[in-house]
Amino acid sequence: AVNVAPSIVGNPELVDVIRGAADAASVGLDRLAVEVTENALLMDRDRSHFVLSELREMGVRVSIDDFGTGYSSLAYLRHVPADELKVDKSFVMNMLADPADARVVEQIIALGHGFGLEVVAEGVESAEAAARLTAMGCDFAQGFHYAKPLPPQEVPGWAQEWRRARG
Repeated sequence: AVNVAPSIVGNPELVDVIRGAADAASVGLDRLAVEVTENALLMDRDRSHFVLSELREMGVRVSIDDFGTGYSSLAYLRHVPADELKVDKSFVMNMLADPADARVVEQIIALGHGFGLEVVAEGVESAEAAARLTAMGCDFAQGFHYAKPLPPQEVPGWAQEWRRARG
């Protein structure tokens, strides 16, 4: 997954850049995802919609990152060419202690599912938070509960150890 800066989401050249980078790295486009913030989607709706649609047609997944922290437009969300919605960590990290944050997370999950999107919770730092998200119906989670950021060369060893620990 690659975060795409708001200033280039609507740039039609982004499609060729991503295609070229994938070719150079010998990575299938279906193994890539672009992450864009909801504010980036609102900067130039028509152009960003066109570019993201092109990427999805090529097989690239599109993720709306940090959802809930910007100026959400439900009218736009219903038409945005996306595959997943990522709940911002600011809500997830406080949801066990703050019932209001828990309700926000639960509603974002329902909203994402209502639009046919998979939902990812960011900032999961405990087994309790992971269990609560599972109970809420969240599709995926990421955060320090699973792993801290790793250099690329350490990922295979981490993955092997994680699989062994999970049986």
